[in-house]
Amino acid sequence: MTYCVELSGVSKAFLPGQNVLDDVHLALPKSVTTAVVGESGSGKTTLLQLVNAVLDPDCGEVRVFGAAIPEDRVHFRRGIGYSVQGAGLFPHMTNRDNVLLLARLENWSETAMQERYVELLGQMGLSEEVSQRYPAELSGGQQQRVGLCRALMLKPNLLLLDEPFSAVDPITRVEIYERFQFVQEHEGVSTLLVTHDMREAVRLASHLVIVNAGRISQSGPTQDVVAAPADEYVARLLRDQL
Repeated sequence: MTYCVELSGVSKAFLPGQNVLDDVHLALPKSVTTAVVGESGSGKTTLLQLVNAVLDPDCGEVRVFGAAIPEDRVHFRRGIGYSVQGAGLFPHMTNRDNVLLLARLENWSETAMQERYVELLGQMGLSEEVSQRYPAELSGGQQQRVGLCRALMLKPNLLLLDEPFSAVDPITRVEIYERFQFVQEHEGVSTLLVTHDMREAVRLASHLVIVNAGRISQSGPTQDVVAAPADEYVARLLRDQL
């Protein structure tokens, strides 16, 4: 079986003797959303950055769709969509130009770019009128949806989301959840969602990974983790947040 992401004995430290991730072993299923849940400083974002080859492990191996991360990191990352808290849009570019940026770098035709752009706007419930506006002229929820459009523009096989919904107000967040679930089902993209919000993880993900102080407390189908937490840390997260 080929997984979307595999980590084998992966450790990472930024200071000697202080591992942010410590001997991590994971195999994550394809074509679904996996939520990586943990408190601040647990190593969630570092795990995502190792998958995206922003960081290299100190030891162990990271594999994406069965293959080791190649030397050509730029081309590798073009196959991965990435969205962060606050959307990370370029403020001096229109929303349309933000979304089309990578497609232009990949020399897509104007016709192909426009077709994909219109498709993504529809999936995210955005009107064409956002196109010539700038990110600062949109609400936080609209910015986040534009950010997801940009992450999905190149039809990636893998989508990495780092706390993408945490800065959005609760009412808007529910709408974005619905849009995200629709897009995930329509695109079938393998997704890793980093979050500290267990409610969000249970709602959006069919697979959970619980990280505690750089180690994996539990990994498995969402319903299995909720029904049978592996240790007191997982039980406390579930008890406090669900």
